[in-house]
Amino acid sequence: MNDKKAQTRERILQAASSALIRRGPAEPSVGEVMGAAGLTVGGFYAHFESKDALMLEAFSQLLAYRRGLLEEMDAGLSGEERRALAAAFYLSRKHRDSSELACPIPASIGELGRLPEGFRQALSEHMELMVAQLADCPEDTDKALADLALMVGGLSLARALGPGELSDRLLRAAKSAVL
Repeated sequence: MNDKKAQTRERILQAASSALIRRGPAEPSVGEVMGAAGLTVGGFYAHFESKDALMLEAFSQLLAYRRGLLEEMDAGLSGEERRALAAAFYLSRKHRDSSELACPIPASIGELGRLPEGFRQALSEHMELMVAQLADCPEDTDKALADLALMVGGLSLARALGPGELSDRLLRAAKSAVL
């Protein structure tokens, strides 16, 4: 792929990622994504075979980015310490209110059952890899999985409530339950 085509593809993926974080993978239209990328709909199929293919790639990239953040943590930390640090960021107002490189799961979770199997596969793989990053030993995996569920659920509810005191309290409560 030539540089210009690769750059255009990346612009489309960035626009799709932003839309996905805010509204999930099903709702944003190809026209909306292409417009946000500064492009016309006519050029979409030169880069992606379908809207689902675009959104799945954006979803997978965002999940990989999230795992990359965990990889940057000090390897000397225990699983419990890694989970506490992850929760401190994940369950923050800044992350709740972000539309750039934020977790796509809260906006996507309700739609995954109606989307192609690749979305559920990507989520399943992501969860397995996250648990491996957050658990010190096999006996710790259920706690890591429960903490991830609490973080995603807490962030989902906080985003649904929007900025405000109840949303902030919910983030604090979920964070304290992980710690």
